[in-house]
Amino acid sequence: MFSIKTLYGVAVALAAFEFSTTSAFNIAGLSRRDVLRTIASTAIVSAPLSQLPRNANAQEDEEELIDVYFGCGCFWHVQHEFVEAERKILNRDDSSLTARTGYAGGTKDSDKVCYHNAMNVGDYGSLGHAEVVALRIPPSSFEKFAEEYFKLFDKQGNRPDQGGDKGSEYRSLIGIPGGSKSPYVAKLISSSQAVGDKLNFAVGAGNDRDARGLSYIMDTAKFPFYTAEQYHQFHDGFNLNENYPNSYNSLAGKLAKDGKLGVNTCPNGLLGLGALGL
Repeated sequence: MFSIKTLYGVAVALAAFEFSTTSAFNIAGLSRRDVLRTIASTAIVSAPLSQLPRNANAQEDEEELIDVYFGCGCFWHVQHEFVEAERKILNRDDSSLTARTGYAGGTKDSDKVCYHNAMNVGDYGSLGHAEVVALRIPPSSFEKFAEEYFKLFDKQGNRPDQGGDKGSEYRSLIGIPGGSKSPYVAKLISSSQAVGDKLNFAVGAGNDRDARGLSYIMDTAKFPFYTAEQYHQFHDGFNLNENYPNSYNSLAGKLAKDGKLGVNTCPNGLLGLGALGL
């Protein structure tokens, strides 16, 4: 079984064409997105937020959990930060973590929503989706999680990967029940103010453009979440110094074994092999 890092190196060596060198994740002139296109593997079927695991924490059982998602550029780093938030805020263990990478915000219909692949089946970018991380949390903790989201941006409202990953696939999104008409909007604004009031907000119409310092508020019912491929779950961050411990990376395999990551249905990538041998 090859690691994602080994396959990444192989993909770089095999690539024979030029890619953009502007990404902060470039290696040998190849961007994160372009290299992953050469190792895109079997993906997870589009799954609603309701299929995320419920938490075993007895205190959380007192509240009906809500489904939300947050987008802030590449979803790898964002998932790691929200996993840490789940542990810190809700004291969740590995089996109870709900943070999942995925796609949301598009309006075009498709039977599947997948990462870029050679067969161009359900390409999330072509469908107007952006990379997001979904969570299932108690309503009483929403403001704390919103604060963690706003902490991802610098004082000027830049994403961590603002200089690299650009375009609508990486735009900033916040998915909440009811969208702009939700009572959570007021909590969202107060959370933003609590950490520096770095962003402006707009009502998401779907397929929205990328804009610095702007996050679109989406209705999770109108713009549902689609779970990303297993190799995108609990991945190292987009910056070269964001190599997370194996205890974190291995969560993808463990949760898949427990049936908590969905069913793989998207087409194989250009190499014909699944990342991580999946």
